[in-house]
Amino acid sequence: MALRFLGTTSEHGNCPTLYEIEETGDLIVQGDLLTDPRHLAQLRDVKESEAFVVVPRELLTRYAPKE
Repeated sequence: MALRFLGTTSEHGNCPTLYEIEETGDLIVQGDLLTDPRHLAQLRDVKESEAFVVVPRELLTRYAPKE
């Protein structure tokens, strides 16, 4: 499956970055892992295979598909 680069708000090629899986329209977010134990403790229904990244609101409002 091909990925399409949607955009980034980073200055020097670091994360955060937003991609789309072209065949499905699903989004992939590249960002820093959420590590704050207080925030992790508040997440619900977490599967062992899941990871959480911090996404600046600006990244999504600027580059996320609107439809």
